[in-house]
Formats: sequence, structure tokens, C-alpha cells
Amino acid sequence: MTQQGAVLQGYNNELVKCIEDLCMQKEELNKQIQQAEEEKNKLQHEIQVLSKQLECVCENLAQKVASRNELDKILAETEAAYMKILDSSRTLLNVLKKEVGSLKHSPDLKTN
Repeated sequence: MTQQGAVLQGYNNELVKCIEDLCMQKEELNKQIQQAEEEKNKLQHEIQVLSKQLECVCENLAQKVASRNELDKILAETEAAYMKILDSSRTLLNVLKKEVGSLKHSPDLKTN
């Protein structure tokens, strides 16, 4: 019986050691889980901050694009109006040159 008691005691000691090892593994895993949760929370906070920054940048960009589009429209209208002025000025100059040319050939203006 003593031998069986010793064998049983050996099994018991080994079982206790295995349980202690499992408890240590559980504690280590709990530490890793806590670290991972802290990292996750940190990253989620950073994502929230970056999302707010991105939203602000997008709003600012949209305003700038709208302003640029308005400037493009004004510039196109101004350039078109300026081209009309240039065309009218050219027409006026051609008419004036013809009139001056006609006046030079008019007998009323010849003085000798």
C-alpha cells in the first residue's frame, strides 16, 4: 500500500503542478488581454480624433472647391465679356478708319 500511496502522491503532485502552470498561463494571458484591450481603446480614441480631423478637412476642402468653382464661373464670364469688348473695339476702330478714310476723300475737307 505504501507504494500505491507514493504513486498516488506523485500523481497528486504532478496534478497540482499542472494546475499551477495553467493558473500561471491564465494570469499571463489575462495580462496580454488587458494590454490588448488598452491598445484597442487607445487606437479607437485615435480613430475618433482622426475622424473628426478628417471631417474638418473634408468640410474645408468642400468650401474651397465651391469657392474655386465660383471663381472659375466669374472668370469665364469676365473673359467672355472682355472678348466682347475687344470685338466691339475692333469693330469700332474699323468703322472709324472707314469714316476717316471717307472724310479724307471728301471734297469739303480738302484745303489747297
